[in-house]
Amino acid sequence: MPIPEDVTGEEIDKGVRQELMSLPKTLAEDVAKNLVMVAKLLDDDPERAYQYSRVALRLASRVAAVREAAGFASYGVGKYAEALAEFRAARRMTGNSDLWPVMADCERGMGRPERALAMAGEPEVQKLDRAGQVEMRMVAAGARRDMGQADAAVVTLQSPELASHAIQPWTARLRYAYADALLAVGREEEAREWFAKALEADQGGTTDASDRLAELDGVEFVDALDLEQEADDEAPRPVEEPTAVEPMDAAEAAEDAVEVEAGEEAEDEGAEEPAEEARPVAEATSEDGQAGPEKAGDDS
Repeated sequence: MPIPEDVTGEEIDKGVRQELMSLPKTLAEDVAKNLVMVAKLLDDDPERAYQYSRVALRLASRVAAVREAAGFASYGVGKYAEALAEFRAARRMTGNSDLWPVMADCERGMGRPERALAMAGEPEVQKLDRAGQVEMRMVAAGARRDMGQADAAVVTLQSPELASHAIQPWTARLRYAYADALLAVGREEEAREWFAKALEADQGGTTDASDRLAELDGVEFVDALDLEQEADDEAPRPVEEPTAVEPMDAAEAAEDAVEVEAGEEAEDEGAEEPAEEARPVAEATSEDGQAGPEKAGDDS
């Protein structure tokens, strides 16, 4: 995979760079550049991010940071089984529980919400920081909804973090998840209130809370480009004026007349007389009307 010239590999996190120090220098640089490309493309072009992650994985599969990056790239393109395998490998290498919520969400993606819910009750959750625990709560609520337990999903999300007025990196997503859960059980007015709260906290544009609010309010957005195209299609087309033929002067007209007359005479001279039509076979008889050999006279 091509690497842009402005990517040096120095852009990666200091901790990741330290992990790569176990590799030969040139190899470490190549791996670092591919990891930078994964990070740059993960949100906007997950397919390409995935391809770069596979290159890094081929080069340094024994580095935990590489396995983790490969896991997130696989997760981004919906390859949940592959992502889970990479996250498990990274966790074995580091002994860290930070990936526990996303591992549980991979179980959901694989159609196993009951396993995700079981993971929400494991001791590893207690090892997570506050942000990790909020993530785990949202995954558990999603698993409840996957299992048809919409009311239980609402209860799962009710927490001190949800009630807090402080804005944290995860606040907008938590409020959005709660609003969506409320809407799923028909509590539309409350859902609208929480979508508004999510929008208030969403400083980075991580959710589509504004669109959900507009939808609830019956507002329909029309693309200005589509309107312009429609107007162009409906606009009347100008009628093309017939091209004027320049009049010929007297000399040109006389020349044309002479050429036409000469051409007609040539045609008359070259015409052949029609061939005489063949007589029918029935008319090709003797003058007396008898066909065939003459009769013999009487002997006297």
